[in-house]
Amino acid sequence: MTVLEVLNAATDFLRKCEVESPRLNAEHLLAHVLHKKNRIELYIEFERTLGEAERAPLRELVRRRSEGIPLQHLLGTVDFMGLEFATDARALIPRPETELLVGLVLAEGAGLRIADVGTGSGVIALTLANKLPEAAVAACDISPDALALARENADRHGLARRITFLECDLLSGFDGPADAVVANLPYISTVEIATLSREVRHDPVLALDGGADGLDLVRRLTPEAAAKLAPGGLVALEIGLGQAAEVARILAAHNFRDISIRRDYQNIERFLIARHG
Repeated sequence: MTVLEVLNAATDFLRKCEVESPRLNAEHLLAHVLHKKNRIELYIEFERTLGEAERAPLRELVRRRSEGIPLQHLLGTVDFMGLEFATDARALIPRPETELLVGLVLAEGAGLRIADVGTGSGVIALTLANKLPEAAVAACDISPDALALARENADRHGLARRITFLECDLLSGFDGPADAVVANLPYISTVEIATLSREVRHDPVLALDGGADGLDLVRRLTPEAAAKLAPGGLVALEIGLGQAAEVARILAAHNFRDISIRRDYQNIERFLIARHG
């Protein structure tokens, strides 16, 4: 079978299994099997014949993808703001909209001491450290597995000496003051977890479950951030659909000012930026 025939067959199978964007998934998986830098390189090899040694690993990956294993877990990496990060079941798969959160923090001026709360795979902390070479960044997470993945990603980018990894609940292990607190915390309500797509349910429940209304951790973090931020310090949060007004109220109740709600790629109110004091 040629590259094109294999792609078409894989696409048809994934479509029948109701995998979203079946062609794109098939291209990524085949490019991975053939050790291509990106899927576009496949287009110049459509007529190349693939033997069984190349088709067999693709079949296995396509089978696993059809069962709901996330594409990012099968590929083992994800691109985030131009950097490649390892990703697996130990932490939440980084979402494209979180790049906007990092961009907002950079645009607002994060300062030189930053705490990333619920760091997961470390993409926020490490990207900020990469973009701000003078900054000291603390990566906080309650999950030792997530922190292990974040450390691996720090080693991958030569940033391990720039990051302080703290296994702690929210900011409990962080000694202030901080110039900025950034957090993409779990914000899905407990009852919604069972309704999530099969791909999302491969993320750790700890990284998804935000309690009864999805805001338990935001309520706990806000006073901690207020206590550990320097005067005028920045807080930047990623939140869920329909939560912006309540989060703004929570921030205002803890002496945060200049509260700004920002939208994501889908025009959803996804981020809150505020200053303390």
